Amino acid sequence: MRTRDYCSHPSIRLHWVQTCMSKCLDKVELWFQQDGATCHTARATIDLLKDTFGDRLISRFGPVNWPPRSCDLTPLDYFLWGYVKSLVYADKPQTLHHLEDNIRRVIGDIRPQMLEKVIENWKSKLDYIRVSHGSPMPEIIFKM
Repeated sequence: MRTRDYCSHPSIRLHWVQTCMSKCLDKVELWFQQDGATCHTARATIDLLKDTFGDRLISRFGPVNWPPRSCDLTPLDYFLWGYVKSLVYADKPQTLHHLEDNIRRVIGDIRPQMLEKVIENWKSKLDYIRVSHGSPMPEIIFKM
């Protein structure tokens, strides 16, 4: 699947999110967060996400605005998306089914020890921000 297809058809993205939600999570407590990329904030995409998540949407043009130029403080941003993407697209999936299979496999292969390291790194980031009173963060190298 090409990125252009994914961005041009918000229903493809929403279908994947809804499928994961229905299988894994309680929709009542789930928040959806995304950055301000153009394909994420197209009116059709935002409308679909608002219909699904209501006020629990953090996004540019959403009920809770994505802070511009915000640093990547969440483990999803600074670790998970990049890690998963690098492995999911390694074999260049050509269909939505292949892409979904790759995502499930990669997520399923993440071990508790790796998540513990990610949380340790996250705490280090938060500690730095607390001590520096929110000043800009220098390049910090995290260990996996």
